[in-house]
Amino acid sequence: MITVFVPCDSAALAAGADEVVDALHKEATARGVAIDVQRNSSRGMFWLEPLVEVVTAKGRMAYGPITFEDVPSLFEAGFLNGGSHALSLGLTDDIPYLAKQQRLTFARMGITRPLSLDDYAAHGGWAGLHKAVAVDGAEVVQTVLDSGLRGRGGAAFPAGIKWRTVRATTAVQKYVVCNADEGDSGTFSDRMTMEGDPYMLIEGMAIAGVAVGATEGYIYIRSEYPHAITTMNTAINLAQAAGYLGDNVLGSGKAFHLHVRKAAGAYVCGEETAMLESIEGKRGIVRAKPPLPALEGLFGQPTVINNVITLASVPIIMAKGAAFYKDFGMGRSTGTLPFQITGNIKQGGLVERAFGLTLRELLIDFGGGSRSGRPIKAVQVGGPLGAYVPESQWDVPLDYEAYAALGLVVGHGGIVVHDDTANMAKLARYAMEFCALESCGKCTPCRIGSTRGMETIDRIATSTNKEQQVHLLRDLCDTMLHGSLCAMGGMTPYPVLSALNHYPADFGLEKTETTVS
Repeated sequence: MITVFVPCDSAALAAGADEVVDALHKEATARGVAIDVQRNSSRGMFWLEPLVEVVTAKGRMAYGPITFEDVPSLFEAGFLNGGSHALSLGLTDDIPYLAKQQRLTFARMGITRPLSLDDYAAHGGWAGLHKAVAVDGAEVVQTVLDSGLRGRGGAAFPAGIKWRTVRATTAVQKYVVCNADEGDSGTFSDRMTMEGDPYMLIEGMAIAGVAVGATEGYIYIRSEYPHAITTMNTAINLAQAAGYLGDNVLGSGKAFHLHVRKAAGAYVCGEETAMLESIEGKRGIVRAKPPLPALEGLFGQPTVINNVITLASVPIIMAKGAAFYKDFGMGRSTGTLPFQITGNIKQGGLVERAFGLTLRELLIDFGGGSRSGRPIKAVQVGGPLGAYVPESQWDVPLDYEAYAALGLVVGHGGIVVHDDTANMAKLARYAMEFCALESCGKCTPCRIGSTRGMETIDRIATSTNKEQQVHLLRDLCDTMLHGSLCAMGGMTPYPVLSALNHYPADFGLEKTETTVS
């Protein structure tokens, strides 16, 4: 029987993957052909979804994007034997978009069935956890420290330092919390992980728990991710039944229990202390620090807080060693990051590469330029509070320090592309509006500053004394940047100031810099 793979990822489902599966079954039945349709995770090439793969003697052959209407012609072309078709893409592994990547965290993505324990184990799963339970927790923490792994949620704080702090703190109960409230525009790597390779996150959290002495873990999943919530709950139950979670992890005598919490639907709950408040059943309001969550976190106890990709990176670090992981990247930015390309781009999707590649490589070599065919004007990197990067900075290596030196943020790796029809003044105003809508309201710079920011940008558009209003806007941004309680208000000036600095013509000030294709 010939095996056919069709992704069950949300992006594939939105593009009609279920309809394609139904059509495959109906056509195969009508032709008297036996096929085995399996639902795999997505490869992350969203412009090709639904992507249909057929297992052949040469390897998996890819076809896409496929609609249910294309299915009869696929059979006519002999696609079950790798036959040529207008939508043929050749061997999946040879597709340039995939072949040029360095997939460590996403190595199984698109290959395995998300909830198959056998698939996960057959492709290197659980090797890191087996090593972690066999050694002292301090050794596990040191391995994470030596790897140079930094928080992939945006702050880029060394994960090992958090772990070391929690491990060294005495408490009756400790926790591991995964921040999966992925609310940044243009980001989807957390969702892909939870829907497509859930055991990787479970393994990473179990390793963290064993390392620091935490016996309880929580995954705080964005409420807009129903498929991820369902998949993670099912995966947790299967992993516990198989002995990877529970009172006796892999027979080690060490306990680690895992729970899913549905997020409250507020962007600010992506801030770690607001998330803790939400998990505890309270309104998601940012806590003042200190005390740090590593000392007094969830329910007042020492807590490791990392985002999905940070924790999902841990299994391969434990399995292959710190040196293997550290060999990727540059400077203090070690390992890889799954960059997510969205917006006005021809080939949107996920690209996992080591730190050090450039934005130009992502936009042109992977993205293929703008989808509209018009020149790319601005690229927002790092979510809705990230700066707009002009063409003059596209060749700067994507590295935490290199970007910070220019007042930019790598953030969660989200990249949103705008062509030359974008009005940067309107986008700057939207940043202030977004902050006003999503602010928890606890601090004045964020709560009031964002509203005054919208008003000031409106006055720049209509005022005869623009320079005075621009001075006022910059002063306001400085107050928000240095006076806000958390990054919600503290980072809102990034997109505003970058738009003002690089695209003054859109504010009616002077000629903007040249755009490129």
